Amino acid sequence: MKLALFDCDGTIVDSAAIIHACMERTFDDFSVARPEFALTKSIIGLTLDIAIARMLDRAVDDEIAAMTARYKEHFMLYRQEGGALEPAYDGLLPLIAALAARDDVILGVVTGKSRRGLDAILAHHDLTKVFFTTRTADDCPSKPHPAMVLECCAEAGIDPKSTTVIGDAVYDVQMAVSAGAKAVGVSWGYGSVDALRASGAAHVVNHADEIATLI
Repeated sequence: MKLALFDCDGTIVDSAAIIHACMERTFDDFSVARPEFALTKSIIGLTLDIAIARMLDRAVDDEIAAMTARYKEHFMLYRQEGGALEPAYDGLLPLIAALAARDDVILGVVTGKSRRGLDAILAHHDLTKVFFTTRTADDCPSKPHPAMVLECCAEAGIDPKSTTVIGDAVYDVQMAVSAGAKAVGVSWGYGSVDALRASGAAHVVNHADEIATLI
């Protein structure tokens, strides 16, 4: 058996615009200069408090904690006001369905999103029952710490050597390498192809259907 662990933001769904809008509102509330879109994209995948601290080039402190809480309020308000849920990238839903139909593959998600955020996306795209194991920012240390991968491997009973992590960010690749798993980067997300390769990705794919042959 093999375990395939997907990142969420930037890999399964395109969430950058929503995340950036909530970051802008949060920074406004704290009288901090709005971040550039490129900066927001560069931290997607990290646990939220660490992401905001990195954007401001400082350690997590009381103000960062307050900004983190405010960001969550903006994100929840966006949802409550009927904001569109993050769209899936081309080919990802058929790919996941094809992998789920295989007898030799178990599927999981490893994400810097909250549990509530991941559950909403999985429900929206009818993926709730597809993934056997999931880990979020509420469950484990932030990427690139290997805990998400190792805990999913333990739950599924699969050795990390038989596990593939699919993600768009260097944090995904670094996490996989640290856990002893194989990393496959995707070019359609928020990280650069060169950075993915330099971080240790075994492959970087340009189309979703390429992933199936690598697992």
